Amino acid sequence: MRSALVDYFRETGQIMIATEAGAEGINLQFCSIVVNYDLPWNPQRIEQRIGRCHRYGQQHDVVVVNFVNRENEADLRVFELLSVKFQLFEGVFGASDEVLGVIESGVDFEKRIAEIYQRCRSPQEIKASFDQLQLELSSQINDAMTRTRRQLLENFDQEVHDKLRVSMERGNEYLDRYERLLMRVTQFELDGHAQFLEGQHGFHLQSNPFTEAGAIPTGLYELPRRSGEAHYYRLQHPLGQAILKRARERELPFSEVAFCESNAEPKVAALSDYPGSAGELSISRLTMKSSEQDEDYIIIAAIDDNRKIIDQEIAAKFFSLPVSKITEIASGVADPQLATEIKSQTILIQQSVSHRNAELFEAEVDKLQRWADDLKLTLERDIRELERQIKEAKRAASLALSLEEKLAGQKQVKTLEAQRNQKRRSLFDAQDKVDDRREKLIAEVEAKLAQQTTCEDLFAIRWRLV
Repeated sequence: MRSALVDYFRETGQIMIATEAGAEGINLQFCSIVVNYDLPWNPQRIEQRIGRCHRYGQQHDVVVVNFVNRENEADLRVFELLSVKFQLFEGVFGASDEVLGVIESGVDFEKRIAEIYQRCRSPQEIKASFDQLQLELSSQINDAMTRTRRQLLENFDQEVHDKLRVSMERGNEYLDRYERLLMRVTQFELDGHAQFLEGQHGFHLQSNPFTEAGAIPTGLYELPRRSGEAHYYRLQHPLGQAILKRARERELPFSEVAFCESNAEPKVAALSDYPGSAGELSISRLTMKSSEQDEDYIIIAAIDDNRKIIDQEIAAKFFSLPVSKITEIASGVADPQLATEIKSQTILIQQSVSHRNAELFEAEVDKLQRWADDLKLTLERDIRELERQIKEAKRAASLALSLEEKLAGQKQVKTLEAQRNQKRRSLFDAQDKVDDRREKLIAEVEAKLAQQTTCEDLFAIRWRLV
């Protein structure tokens, strides 16, 4: 039933009103607005609610609307704790993760809030109780986060930092890997046009170098936005799109790039097995176009000087290292083995996409069949029930003593037989509807299979770890 409701919301409905049962176990990634009619005192339950829409792969910024009783001092303080201390409504996905991990059990926090509501009767008592709770939470959260961050920075490399979503300085200044890459390419492409803020993940755009992209306002841009007057800079922003377009179209000559692995901070553990190594690397962009959507994949092929293939996940980590020197190689040509490796990875991606689509098709067929079976069983049950009623009505009419009763009985039989015949026609119509939906599903799959695949070489380099 829940799956059917979610399907209806995705395909037809515009608003879903849900109890707490809608807060977990369902994917509402197609939706981008969450309204908290009530705010639970357990912050982890709120995180679950938002997480239905605010998930990896979400195509839009998620807006969270919270209803708060401004006349209630306790409600206001609860909202302050949730938004300020727990950072539940930050713009960066998962900004509250490390904070929520510290409080261990949202149920304990919920009990503390309930005690304040039950015990306190005046605004002064409410204020004093919440001040005490916030003081305890601040100490608990800050101590645990400082201790955890110190252990991570001392013992783990960049990959672990990314996976555990821990920042180098403060949790609320965390930028994930894609945001860091966006800021790096932005800094390169806006050289001379913007002044970047040290450690604040923002910049002042002084002039617009992309006249072809339309009117892009100058001023302060932040990622994520922390001040009301700043522009919210992100991948979907026209400035971000213009920067990526120019970066993709830039001609890059074959060059040797010296990556500094020895003094990288933090360490990249995956590259510790390649000290002083060298080789070649090529990057391509695979685009798979269909009538419904386009999919892009970045393919990295790398070999060392012994012509040994390097896993592309490891090769990708080269670009997290600082670069000490870039030397253009005038007559350089990439090793043909890289083209062979890119072709092999292209085939693997196509097989993976095909396998994924096959699973989706099988799930849709199974869903359609179950819907058809349910419809058929329901109609057959209704027909059997009408047959029983017709049989009883005929018996009652034959036993009737007066002509009026016999006529009334025959009319009832006629009415029931008409209903039964209508149900039988509905059964055939339902089968036709199932066939139509199956044909539509097959047509959609065929459209996906009729896709065009292109592979564009972006650049090739000779790499060296120093």
